[in-house]
Amino acid sequence: MLGALSKTRSLRVFCLCALLVLAGCETIKPQPAPPAPAPAPAPTSTPVPPRETPKPPAAETGVLRQASWSDLPEWQAEDPSQAWDVFLIGCRALVKQDAWRDICTVADSIQRPNRDTARRFFESSLTPYQLVDAEGSEEGLITGYYEPLLRGSRKPSARYRHPLYGVPDDLLVVDLTEVYPELKGLRLRGRLDGRRIVPYYDRGQIELGQAAIRGREIVWVDDAIELFFLQIQGSGRIALEGGETLRIGYADQNGHPYRSIGRLLVERGEMPLEKASMQGIQAWARANPARVTELLNQNASYVFFRELPADLTGPLGALGVPLTARRSVAIDPRFVPLGAPVYLATTWPLSSRPLNRLMLGQDTGGAIRGAIRADFFWGFGPEAAREAGRMRQPLRMWVLLPNTFKIQDPASGIPNAAPR
Repeated sequence: MLGALSKTRSLRVFCLCALLVLAGCETIKPQPAPPAPAPAPAPTSTPVPPRETPKPPAAETGVLRQASWSDLPEWQAEDPSQAWDVFLIGCRALVKQDAWRDICTVADSIQRPNRDTARRFFESSLTPYQLVDAEGSEEGLITGYYEPLLRGSRKPSARYRHPLYGVPDDLLVVDLTEVYPELKGLRLRGRLDGRRIVPYYDRGQIELGQAAIRGREIVWVDDAIELFFLQIQGSGRIALEGGETLRIGYADQNGHPYRSIGRLLVERGEMPLEKASMQGIQAWARANPARVTELLNQNASYVFFRELPADLTGPLGALGVPLTARRSVAIDPRFVPLGAPVYLATTWPLSSRPLNRLMLGQDTGGAIRGAIRADFFWGFGPEAAREAGRMRQPLRMWVLLPNTFKIQDPASGIPNAAPR
């Protein structure tokens, strides 16, 4: 389709106008730009491994304020060697980018560094920048996610009647970069209706079978609300009747924006804000089974899956590498370059106990929007589910970028490095 777009200017303008009216549009995951003095963030989401040395597209708002290592709460108490293996996993993707190539090459040559060696490496190679939002606030929000386990079957039955779908054949994903470089990072989703491109089907329409989903079923599960939360988490495991366990990962999305059903229940007076956790929503669903479908359909966003290799050490994140429990975090790549180390200052779920930690921004999420916004990956199992469901804490965040990372001109609209 892009080849046809390039033939004539009139065709290009017509198609662009048609595409821009789509309800579902998002930005492609960004990557850091090549070397220079300091940092510059990047664009938005969809789990595709990063390309080589792309320049980050314009972000909406936010500033990277240069900091010193002493500004990071409890940095001297943190053990950076605990995050070393996770950093090396991320370097499999980061090494393809000029800004990270030398750093990742050196890191790969250091075998099992101790606490002090790892600290010296990070402090000598990287510069911390605190994230500040458009209003000048240093505080944002961190939530949690995990890898759930569902019960399922390869065949539908009276018990297993809720399908997980692969990407439907009629879902169009259009990247306009080659035709309009100024729209770099914009990725649109829709479908053909005759000769028109229109928004893709929403959740309710997909559940009713209006999309081209017949034959795209991967597996059927026994619980609609658990399936909904699997779509929010983005990946999980399915325990099949015969004893086999499938690993399922995000493949694509219908292009509609995510809407929080927890917030909706609070707005409707169905539950108090403090109960609007994953566990609280699940309890509401168990008590109101006849109302579940109507509630879920209020979130028009719908995730399609793919089956992943069983030998992965963790679910695949947006960086294209396996996530690590309590060291991987989802970020908004318009503000934090995907794959970069980040330092979080927050508290444990439902607690005032400090949780200050070096982590890696290896994932993204539809609900993770904003400069100071993150989603903490807790891992797999009941404890991970409990902590993820309860986590909604204040957050301060620093991104650690190569000393040579390029700073964009503030006039570009990209979050710029501001003096202390």
